[in-house]
Amino acid sequence: MKTPQRPQRLKTASWIGLLGLVTISMMDLSSYCHPGEGAKQLVTQVKSASLGHAEALAANAVLSESAVEISETSQELTWRALEDVEFKDVYVEELDAYYWKPTFGDGVTGLEGKDVYITGYMIPVDLDEDFYVLSRYPFANCFFCGGAGPESVVDLRFPGKSKRVYQTDERLTFKGTFRLNADDVYQMNYILDGAVEHEL
Repeated sequence: MKTPQRPQRLKTASWIGLLGLVTISMMDLSSYCHPGEGAKQLVTQVKSASLGHAEALAANAVLSESAVEISETSQELTWRALEDVEFKDVYVEELDAYYWKPTFGDGVTGLEGKDVYITGYMIPVDLDEDFYVLSRYPFANCFFCGGAGPESVVDLRFPGKSKRVYQTDERLTFKGTFRLNADDVYQMNYILDGAVEHEL
């Protein structure tokens, strides 16, 4: 009958461990307790690097706090929130036509005047007038093509002229001050004043 190999392996492992301990005990470790000049310089360099790293971490923490403060001043405006509106056909003599007059729900009216950000698809309405809207849906399904309601677009009012020519269906985020319009038939129902492109 063959002898099991397991005890032999344990015995070999024990010898290797014992040899390791003997080797460590024979090493001159006094330099770790009483470092020479080269070791002292190395310690100084490591400490300096650590302090620099700590300062960098502190600076990053301050920047992170600032970023949190900035993001906390603006809240996300969702397209679902903008659905809190009902429309009624109202005749306008001046236009000799009917238009959808909005009655905004509490959820939407509670957002008026607040700094918000919203993500959607860019739709250039009139490049000469620098008139853009942000749409919940791409152009093929947007309000202007009859695929959605007026609650699915937001009029972007830039502070001055827009910084660039935006392309149809660019998916972007803008921040600004949210405003409601229920009476002016020449404007959208939802307006973002002071709109600026925003990176999340």
